[in-house]
Amino acid sequence: MRLDDLYLWYLGDPTPRYVGALKLVAAGKGVSLHYAGDWLANGFALSEDLPLVDNEFSPPGRLSANAPRAVGAVDDARPDRWGEKVIRFIDKPKRTSLMEMLYYAGDDRFGALGVSTSPDTYLPRKGGPLPMLAQAQELSEVVAKIEAGDTLTALEAKIIEGGGSPLGGAKPKALIDIEGEQWVIKFFNHEYVDAPLIEHATMTLAAKAGISVAQTQVIRLVAANAVAIRRFDRVNGRRIHSISAGTAIRAATPAGNEPEMGYPQLARILRRIGVTHGDAHLADAQELFRRMVFNILVDNTDDHEKNHALLVVNPTAHGRLRLAPAYDVLPTNSGQGYQEFICGTDGQDSTLANAMSQCDAFGLTPAQAAAQVVQVIGVVNTWRAHFESIGVSERDLDSLAERLDGDELLSQRQTFDASQYQGAAPKRRPTSPFRRT
Repeated sequence: MRLDDLYLWYLGDPTPRYVGALKLVAAGKGVSLHYAGDWLANGFALSEDLPLVDNEFSPPGRLSANAPRAVGAVDDARPDRWGEKVIRFIDKPKRTSLMEMLYYAGDDRFGALGVSTSPDTYLPRKGGPLPMLAQAQELSEVVAKIEAGDTLTALEAKIIEGGGSPLGGAKPKALIDIEGEQWVIKFFNHEYVDAPLIEHATMTLAAKAGISVAQTQVIRLVAANAVAIRRFDRVNGRRIHSISAGTAIRAATPAGNEPEMGYPQLARILRRIGVTHGDAHLADAQELFRRMVFNILVDNTDDHEKNHALLVVNPTAHGRLRLAPAYDVLPTNSGQGYQEFICGTDGQDSTLANAMSQCDAFGLTPAQAAAQVVQVIGVVNTWRAHFESIGVSERDLDSLAERLDGDELLSQRQTFDASQYQGAAPKRRPTSPFRRT
């Protein structure tokens, strides 16, 4: 099937609503959107860079063959790298443009957007029912065969058919039904440590630091653990319009400028167009600060633009944003010394001093921010006992300790001085401990 034209639908209401036409553009490297007339009259802007204007919105001009992009929030409806791998393996499309990937992602993609072959009736790529929890072992074996490039039986193909991949990432995962709710299940992927168990341990530790996290549970399989993460873009079966941090930041960046992907930039968006009821926008920005500090201290350097998300609250009324629960939070155990997201004036440096440098972007005074750093440090100091209580092995604890309690990170926890941020302007920031002379 050659797909040069598709149709975007909104699935957040009880009845699907047609949004507009999608077209393959830029020599096949991008996807544009043109709102339908009824959506212009009765819909909402899917993201800030897609206002309700009768115009064909094109994706960014600087596109490479390796980085095709759909316009605005539509880009979040595409599958991730693992999802693309499953599509190539199961559906075997003759052409693998972004349009094919948008279509074959199916009906259970991230957020509340859907892709159809018709503008009159919502006709997505049909998938099977979601696998149930009791099928987790079979599902893990199917995923392993896809990873290895082995041929699937018809029954095995049917098991994976229902579950695409709604959250970002390249590692093996699938959707699964647990007591009538959709969860993402992530499998062991030959990591040196028990990554699924460690992810559950890290997420529950983050909750102790005042961070809202997606609910997780460990799934015991025959040869390894898996971790299941409850979807935050589904509430009682209703789909929640959601966008990634990357989409929000690009949408807020003036045309012609390069977007700066970072925590301060995302915090400013939350403070500007976040939910204002009860100062939720300020609370979200301040929680984002804690997430940044926590990620630095637990060596979670995989904090890229797709690993932060925003929920669009009541989009047809005001479309304000809430910070989605944290997900994909675990030590990368790399000790690389820099984050994927910008933290402060020293760019991506993994230091508390850098995190403090633009605390005003989060609506915090230096003294308030320092108090939050102290709170997070106190929680991270308990990481080993907490992980042990979750069941992480002594071998894995020792491996993680090489980074979490190594000189670069432990020294920051031990030497952080909140008093220097009281009253007067903070002292000059020390050199990053990760930099080599």
